[in-house]
Amino acid sequence: MVRLSSRVSGLLLAFGVWSWIIWPTFLKNIAADDRSWHDGPTGFFIVHLLLTAVSLAAGTAIGGLGWVGLRAARKSKTDHEGVRT
Repeated sequence: MVRLSSRVSGLLLAFGVWSWIIWPTFLKNIAADDRSWHDGPTGFFIVHLLLTAVSLAAGTAIGGLGWVGLRAARKSKTDHEGVRT
């Protein structure tokens, strides 16, 4: 079992949040690009849609690990101190 420090867990969670801020904005900008549409979505748009989907999935997984790590660190701190802060 690997234990993550609070700092590392926070960084992972921040990365997950960052992914959900950046990638939807990126896809919105790609969708507005003239290269994205020509009688329907073009390969340019499809590739960027897939890139966004994979990045959001990875960001969600990484952020989830950070969340679990923060909760475990908090629980560990509570167990060692005997008092929840």
